[in-house]
Amino acid sequence: MPLFHFSEDPAISVFEPRPVRVPVERGRGREWLNGPLVWAIDAAHCPLYLFPRECPRILIWPTASTSEADRYHWFGEQTCRAIAFIEAAWEQRVRTTTLYRYDLPLEGFKAIDDVGMWVSAAAVRPLGRSVHHDLPAELAVKNVELRTLPRLTPLRRLWQSSLHASGIRLRNAQDW
Repeated sequence: MPLFHFSEDPAISVFEPRPVRVPVERGRGREWLNGPLVWAIDAAHCPLYLFPRECPRILIWPTASTSEADRYHWFGEQTCRAIAFIEAAWEQRVRTTTLYRYDLPLEGFKAIDDVGMWVSAAAVRPLGRSVHHDLPAELAVKNVELRTLPRLTPLRRLWQSSLHASGIRLRNAQDW
């Protein structure tokens, strides 16, 4: 299974473990996830990171337990695998940012059972790197629909739905 790390930096030769910039409440016994680690994402969940690093976004997708009502309310007749929401203030940056996808070895990484995320406590040398210039097109290839809203705050109720909802960098969203 391939693991990746996405970055706007084109010249990373070694990923050194470092603590997260803004600690997150991760639950009892998982505080160590705020410590010095190298983070990676699996291929199935990489659309979560096809955005500029600080871009606030919410991605949703149906799960086996998603109700037909929730599926229809959010997806309608769409057959996409997921929907990604961003704020209009970020749209131009999403369209113009170049990302570098670093391919990482599986060895040394541990799954943390959280939407395809893996961590390593040791430094990691990338196996290769690819360049991604058109992030909306990359999302489309992954069957993810990109939607732009004035603000993400009206989507707070998604976490009460039966869909899976992942929010990333929401601290950067307007009025969050």
